[in-house]
Amino acid sequence: QQQYRCFRSVVLLKLPVGVRTSMSDVEVFHEKQRLELCAIHALNNVLQERVFTKETADDICKRLAPQCVVNPHRSVLGTGNYDVNVIMAALQSRGLAAVWWDKRRLVQSLYLEKVQGFILNVPSRVSLGIVSLPLRRRHWLAVRQVNGQYYNLDSKLKGPVCIGGETELRSFLKEQLSQDVAEMLLVVQREVEDDGTWLIPDNPGK
Repeated sequence: QQQYRCFRSVVLLKLPVGVRTSMSDVEVFHEKQRLELCAIHALNNVLQERVFTKETADDICKRLAPQCVVNPHRSVLGTGNYDVNVIMAALQSRGLAAVWWDKRRLVQSLYLEKVQGFILNVPSRVSLGIVSLPLRRRHWLAVRQVNGQYYNLDSKLKGPVCIGGETELRSFLKEQLSQDVAEMLLVVQREVEDDGTWLIPDNPGK
């Protein structure tokens, strides 16, 4: 049965997995972590709507490796843990592209107006119930702008966390990417990927 929750006198529909949270009269969609579905949550959070499900991600896996008995793009247990190929294929199905960010570049060279959102792959602690284990696994999380402010939409958070404006975003990304195994994908329109306008040119006057 669908339930309704009231935030700041705004009645919002609570979805089975994701929920739109009203933050200072700004609605931000945020899916919380379930199983090993962080890639799906990151996709939906960066798109700000529930587009992809475990079923659609599994279908993508089958298309990527139709002849494989054990699919290399997801967990053998069937709980998720989808790889970057699934994320890229999912974005392509929406007319978008995922551009891998070279960490040798400075985040100041990002042309933020051309970037729809960010999907990061970072190390994350493993928990068993309320117990945090001394282990780390790779975790997908989304960041994007909503009404002029950037939000950390990590599915392991209780809700969206406001990062701030462009200056705060660049600091946040720099901190995340300082981790040795962290990686970042830029979510952009296909034409932006093709012409490379997600990057500020070294000599803009030429």
